[in-house]
Amino acid sequence: MAISNDLLSSTLYSIRDSEVDQLFRKTAFLDLVKAGGGIEYENGGIKIQRPLSVVDHSTITQLATGYEPVSLAVSDVLKPAVYDWSDFVAPIVITQKEELENSGEKAIVKILEARMKNVMSMLRRELNKQILAGTSTVLSTMSSLNGFSLTTGFLEEGAAAPATQTNIVGGLQKSVLNVPGWYNSSVASTGAANIVANLTSLYQDCNQFSPFGDVQAVIVNPATFSAYKAALFTNERFMSSDKLDAGRLQLAFHAAVMEQDNEMPDNTGGAAKFSAYMLNFDGIKMCIHSDADFALSPMEHISGTTARAAQLYFKGQLIADHLRGSGVLTGL
Repeated sequence: MAISNDLLSSTLYSIRDSEVDQLFRKTAFLDLVKAGGGIEYENGGIKIQRPLSVVDHSTITQLATGYEPVSLAVSDVLKPAVYDWSDFVAPIVITQKEELENSGEKAIVKILEARMKNVMSMLRRELNKQILAGTSTVLSTMSSLNGFSLTTGFLEEGAAAPATQTNIVGGLQKSVLNVPGWYNSSVASTGAANIVANLTSLYQDCNQFSPFGDVQAVIVNPATFSAYKAALFTNERFMSSDKLDAGRLQLAFHAAVMEQDNEMPDNTGGAAKFSAYMLNFDGIKMCIHSDADFALSPMEHISGTTARAAQLYFKGQLIADHLRGSGVLTGL
């Protein structure tokens, strides 16, 4: 008996839930942004607009006698950062020839399951690459943290000042807006032996200017991970059990979970190498359309062919509300 489109669709939907979980577990950024509460859902709109408070609204009048005139000079405090949605889709296809050659309902469902996992793995790799390094050729409309290679990248190397950080984020140029919260923190490495001191400097700068609290996640390249692990070799580190994954090494810096990711951007090497991202997920978030969070369409026959397919659709964007609470370590 042939399997109906409804049956295949329901099979995909049941697989979809577990595969989204797998996606977050296997990709450092997506895993950490989910655990850190950095995913925000929207249900419409052509663009994403985030209001930023960029100036003081009024001035202070000091009173000596109580009869002094009060200054009523005021400014509009809000300026919007605007982001375009990033949309992408990938099909999951099975042909009648494949159905006939793999007779039996379970065999066909296994083929479909394997292809579903393959598509999710492909999207995971590309999304991860674009967010961390900005080097994806198919998801180029997704924002990136890499502000060295991309003029719209969120995090740049160099001091948090107009002379060194000039990228455009959300349509707002850092050097023109010229407010502390729109420059990210940045520290240049002074060598593997000083990894703890360098990370501490970056951590302190991020937290000093963050209105949201401490850094929540640290994503590092292999060299930085190795240097930090070596620095901690003679010490014990403890974490609460709900943060642990059995059989897997878990490092932390202060209260922030540290994950290694091979997609960390090398840029041009040397001083330009991005060794670590420190992220505050109240300031940098993933905004996802509530109806397009890796949403699956029903299985349908493709006109003019013997195949039927479902579409896996995503609509979202990496956005920034505040950059100074996050930062980058370079040069290790």
